[in-house]
Amino acid sequence: MSASIELRGVCKEYLRGAATLPILEGVDMDVPAGAFQALMGPSGSGKSTLLNLIAGLDRPTRGQVTVAGTPIHGLGDGALADFRARHVGIVFQAYNLIPVLTARENVELPLLLGSLPRAERRKRAETALRIVGLEGRYDHLPRQLSGGQEQRVAIARAIVCDPDLVIADEPTGDLDKKSAEEVLLLFRKLNRELGKTIVMVTHDPAAAEAADTVRRLDKGVLQ
Repeated sequence: MSASIELRGVCKEYLRGAATLPILEGVDMDVPAGAFQALMGPSGSGKSTLLNLIAGLDRPTRGQVTVAGTPIHGLGDGALADFRARHVGIVFQAYNLIPVLTARENVELPLLLGSLPRAERRKRAETALRIVGLEGRYDHLPRQLSGGQEQRVAIARAIVCDPDLVIADEPTGDLDKKSAEEVLLLFRKLNRELGKTIVMVTHDPAAAEAADTVRRLDKGVLQ
């Protein structure tokens, strides 16, 4: 079952010296299970902050964030980390691959937090790499891969634990047009064939067209 997302009255503020800097103001947002939504807006509008709240990487100053039926805004640090490990896969603009590890070993990294035997970790990592079209590249180091292939390794790492929700922050930002199109086709596959709920931040209107719904954020307000 894919994850649904509900935000109610979500505000996020940061302190800058003695001043309070508002980033998000009273955001209400519903993402149905199995949806693919893109989030757009100018730089500084709060897009990445909103993604971090949905992913459980940050907490709201006020308001409620519910993902897959769990009110994650109220979870303790340990429970929140466990929730992310089980339910959320995250893809960033930077691939964040370990340069001395092979593609397979990079994808295995999230599985090291559990108690799976080595053979099972290897099997799951190879399955994830096949899903993203990198069979035959299991033993390649990041420097032996193109940028698009590195991003696909990062996507494989994000889905190796079979999360309900995939969060993507500018996943095509560092890619050429062809590689970007391949990554977006992969997201559509994850959404349509594997039922993953996807929320993607992008500045590129062409990338946003891959989603079923485009939302806009401006000055901390969701439109």
